[in-house]
Amino acid sequence: MVPAAELRARQAGHQGRRRHSRHDLRLTPRSSPSCLARHFAGIPEGAGRGFGRVSPLRVALSSYRSKPHSGGQGVYIRNLSRELVALGHHVEVFSGPPYPELDDGVLLTKLPSLDLYRPEDPFRRPGIREFRSGIDMLEFATMCSAGFPEPRTFSLRLSRMLRHRIADFDILHDNQTLGPGILDLERRGMPLLTTIHHPITRDRRLELAAAQGWQRLTKRRWYGFVQMQRRVAARSAHLLTVSERSAGDIAADFAVPRERLRIVPVGVDVDRFRPSDVPRVPGRLVTIASADVPLKGLSVLVSALTHLDPALWSELVVVGTPSDTTSKALAEAGLLDRVQFRSGLTEDDLAALLASAQVHLVPSLYEGFSLPAVEAMSCGTPVVASDVGALPELVKGGAGELVPAGDPIALAAAAQRLLRTPGQRARMGAVGRQRAMDTYSWRSVATATAEIYTEVIAATRTMPAGPPRSTERSLRSEDFVGREEHTS
Repeated sequence: MVPAAELRARQAGHQGRRRHSRHDLRLTPRSSPSCLARHFAGIPEGAGRGFGRVSPLRVALSSYRSKPHSGGQGVYIRNLSRELVALGHHVEVFSGPPYPELDDGVLLTKLPSLDLYRPEDPFRRPGIREFRSGIDMLEFATMCSAGFPEPRTFSLRLSRMLRHRIADFDILHDNQTLGPGILDLERRGMPLLTTIHHPITRDRRLELAAAQGWQRLTKRRWYGFVQMQRRVAARSAHLLTVSERSAGDIAADFAVPRERLRIVPVGVDVDRFRPSDVPRVPGRLVTIASADVPLKGLSVLVSALTHLDPALWSELVVVGTPSDTTSKALAEAGLLDRVQFRSGLTEDDLAALLASAQVHLVPSLYEGFSLPAVEAMSCGTPVVASDVGALPELVKGGAGELVPAGDPIALAAAAQRLLRTPGQRARMGAVGRQRAMDTYSWRSVATATAEIYTEVIAATRTMPAGPPRSTERSLRSEDFVGREEHTS
């Protein structure tokens, strides 16, 4: 990662331009955009012939948390920023903790928070000297009342930092924060594109269905931020998502017109995630659960293992940390000696693990995309996945098998068929590898995303920036912090 001072010096020539000229959309006449980029960006084939790649843009890329090796957000930020820089753009990442790991050429600006959910001390009680603003007070108070404050408080901190740097950037690309501070920057004239991987309403629905007693009350409170995200999404002019299924679900759950949503899939590093020369481990199954929550379907998978012929599988490796409920279920099933959990893996470690498996399992009850499934495909590992969300889009064409979501017997039967037929595993693995290279490379994702940037910038130029408002009644409970922020 390049030091901030050095990168700021590199960008100095760009930052001195007048604000009215900062959205220069000229394209160089070298080559036309890729067919893949046109497809995902929604650009008609044949349109714009004679134009080429997007001129260098100055991109502010924001993410309220960016855990490097699981959860998807840190992976998305790292790979997209790297490939945007490789295309000639200037990228500065703004992130709350946990912070991402970034590649050379990408600037990271940290937006510290109270970091109330750090793994070594979750739901911690900060010292009095740690409180430095009303945003800090809101963050702690929300946690104490069983809510999740990070999307809202990060957006307010980002607004405070960027409102004086709007002229430094051509566009702000926000990764699923959907907080009021993001809209504040758009009102101030900053072109804005927001990525929504999937509506969190789906997570909320599944967790509430699994909760009992007081858990239902605390879960409802935890997911209170979803109402804020729904309101912000409805007011956002330019939205990006990762699959056709996610687009439909966002339109339905967030009341967003479908035509406002563009689709660019999440990518995979096909050079890192690739088949290995090392033989696969006989009978090894792998699954990835960034969090052991009902949506990820680990309870279904544990049940499925009890229906698998013990002679066909040797072990299940779960990338993640088990909940008490999962640990208890494994103990009751007598499977503790055949199931291991790993966490904190580097990308190289994860790639080696996926390439060592004979079958990758995705028992999720919903997925807006599923990066782990695409990473497994890129490693030439056949996939058995639930037939929900975007998973049918990902594994179509013979890269894997689909089973009814929540059906452990069907999941076990599909895994068993593949474990018994090495030829079928090889054929599915080859199809998945080719599909990953053709469709999901990060370079194609970055190219398509940059083309959408130019459209957002052009659309913003035609609309005058609205005056920043000290109150926004429609944003309800975030008003008092918004008023504090706007008095500076």
